[in-house]
Amino acid sequence: MTNRQATIPAAARAAERSAAAATAQTEPTPGSLLSSGVLILAVLAVVAALYLGKEVALPIALAIVLKLLLQPVLNFLCTRLRLPMALGAFILICGLFAAIGAVAFTVSGPASGWIKKAPQVLPALKEKLVVLRPPIEYMQNAFKEIEDVAAPLPRGEKPAPIAVKEQSEVASSLALGAIAFMGRLLVTMIILFFLLAAGDRLLRGFIEVLPTFSDKRRAVEIASEIQRSIGGYLITISAMNLAVGIATGLAMWGCGLGDPILWGAFAFLLNFVPILGPLTGIGVLLVAGIVALDWPWHALLPAACFAMIHFVEADIITPMLLAKRFTLNPVLVIVSLFFWHAVWGIAGTLLAVPLLAVFKIICDRVEPLRPLGHVIGA
Repeated sequence: MTNRQATIPAAARAAERSAAAATAQTEPTPGSLLSSGVLILAVLAVVAALYLGKEVALPIALAIVLKLLLQPVLNFLCTRLRLPMALGAFILICGLFAAIGAVAFTVSGPASGWIKKAPQVLPALKEKLVVLRPPIEYMQNAFKEIEDVAAPLPRGEKPAPIAVKEQSEVASSLALGAIAFMGRLLVTMIILFFLLAAGDRLLRGFIEVLPTFSDKRRAVEIASEIQRSIGGYLITISAMNLAVGIATGLAMWGCGLGDPILWGAFAFLLNFVPILGPLTGIGVLLVAGIVALDWPWHALLPAACFAMIHFVEADIITPMLLAKRFTLNPVLVIVSLFFWHAVWGIAGTLLAVPLLAVFKIICDRVEPLRPLGHVIGA
């Protein structure tokens, strides 16, 4: 009896010591808090550098993604046709420039026509959508009050026409945007040319400076996986988006909306942005149908056709082609879209999914980051 009574306090003390040790292990130490703070500051510094240095970082990221897309074509030119690497890269850059110029020249005319129809949007919506009349009238009255407050006039003086001023401001904004776009496109193409012409030289130099053989092997595996998975993904998505663009152009022509090349190019570009791009396309085609076609059934038909095309592509065909490559968490895809749009604008939304996929591949190959890679692909 005495031994049993002595054993109970000893067992209780051992349990208390183990609980105290577990508590000490779970409680954050000053060193871990400092490391977490340094990590958070480093992440914020990287985000700030990407935002402030987007004139440099954005063309580099675009060139890298385009290299992954065009590398199989360059390999074909250099291995099958036995062209020099620099000549093959030059042919690809010229072909890319010619394709962009041809599409821009073809689309510019119809696009300008639809831009001129922009002032008709609110009156057409007000006339054809009775439900939207009160909010549209409220918006028009609010805009008029803001204009009156912003530009008070003396008694008896008539307001001067401002249409020319507004058009000149819109034209100047479009011109500045076009100049900035052309500058970034030129920088991207120059970087892309040297990336393609250099081949694997840059990657080999990076691998050679790694300290251990295991690090070198891991870097080679990551680079091969990125080229294989992301390159295949980009080729598949580009082919599917091209098919969506062709189908959308034909559908809009059949619906009576006209300008099939404009709407096909519009759908092709928007389909690179998951979820948000097709939703934007449905909204734009809905407004275009209301403005240009008879209400209600003819006006709703373009948006309905585009929604059907997107449903067939996104929910049936593309999953069958890409399910074996990789999957990404849709919540993180949306977060990535908003994040990269805030950092790099519209170009960031086009790069959001490839960058997230590259990050997942790196996490899957680096042991401490594997749980994060599992969350991204869940």
